Amino acid sequence: MTFLYKADPARGAVWAKLFAERAPEIAFSVWPDSGELAHVRYLAAWQPPVDIAQTFPNLEVLFSVGAGIDQFDLSVVPAHVPIVRMIEPGIVEGMVEYVTHAVLTIHRDSLDYADQQRRGIWRELPVRPAASCRVGVLGLGMLGTAVLERLRLFGYDRAGWSRSEHLIDGVACYAGEAALDAFLARTDILVCLLPLTPATRHLLDARLLGKLPRGASLIQTGRGAHLVQDDLLRLLDAEHLRYALLDVTTPEPLPPGHPFWRHPRVRITPHIASATRPETAVESVLDNLKRHRLGLPMTGEIDRRRGY
Repeated sequence: MTFLYKADPARGAVWAKLFAERAPEIAFSVWPDSGELAHVRYLAAWQPPVDIAQTFPNLEVLFSVGAGIDQFDLSVVPAHVPIVRMIEPGIVEGMVEYVTHAVLTIHRDSLDYADQQRRGIWRELPVRPAASCRVGVLGLGMLGTAVLERLRLFGYDRAGWSRSEHLIDGVACYAGEAALDAFLARTDILVCLLPLTPATRHLLDARLLGKLPRGASLIQTGRGAHLVQDDLLRLLDAEHLRYALLDVTTPEPLPPGHPFWRHPRVRITPHIASATRPETAVESVLDNLKRHRLGLPMTGEIDRRRGY
């Protein structure tokens, strides 16, 4: 019985050390040194082989090393193999830190002051209390809920939208297509934390973003394919939107000369909002292996029909 890791080799080496310490009874390999392929029962990957069914005929569980599974082609994964996305504290903590910093950056006019510094301008801007700044989060899963809870500490006016109904103390929760326009109309800073599915691909287009109040800003930490880039640029240039802070793009990295690189109202980070931490990721995986052996549902196991 072999557990195979197929992602960043440096991280794989840390996983191997942790498995040896915490689960020495499980043979652990790092791709491409996978040993006998028929012995592979568990695979943790960012992108598994295209011919996964033929490569690993006895595969029992496919783990994503990230919080999303949109990089997987679900059609080539055998129907009997559960697919488990990564749920571990490191991913949550990193995303909470990133989004909180981004919201504060916009709310406290940090980008405006950076521009004034470049131009040698000393000018105070009105200080707005957090309660007057309306933050809306698209996606009320593990990450969205954690972000909204942290923003509570600053006193922001918080709302969230998802396809299914949620109830979160102190948060105005909107659900379904019929409620989306009302959610957007009350949002000054929009945070996208949705999974990428056929239904959410290109969701952030001119129609949706145009329903935000004039002067609103976007924080995009979902997936690059959520966003229609040309629509965002037009809304920024028309000053309907104030700023866009993008941690994800399509493609990654952006090609030289892409307008996002030098646009004065766009800030880019290279998909670093959150990442798995090997120590806590391995603990999560080992716990799920125990649950699998006991026939229990695994934490993070996806619903193939929904795509997440």
